[in-house]
Amino acid sequence: MATTHEEFWRSQGGLVWSNPQADDAVHIRAALLRPRFTRLLNIAVKFGLERLYQEWAVLQGDASINTKRVRDAVERILSNIEKGFADASSAN
Repeated sequence: MATTHEEFWRSQGGLVWSNPQADDAVHIRAALLRPRFTRLLNIAVKFGLERLYQEWAVLQGDASINTKRVRDAVERILSNIEKGFADASSAN
């Protein structure tokens, strides 16, 4: 299934360079496996933080994917984004 967010993914710079038509889940999972705060924040704004947590759970549940090397970084980034969203919503 082709993504409906092609322009957004192009702006995120080659996450899935071999298949730019990959669906959103593939792009999100690729971003989680190469965690960078700004990129994950942009994805959270576009798709929601819950979607990031869902895709992270899928990755962690797949025994063929080594998430250990990025686990601390991903969990720290997602936690900080969650705190930032909570702060922003309480300020409004």
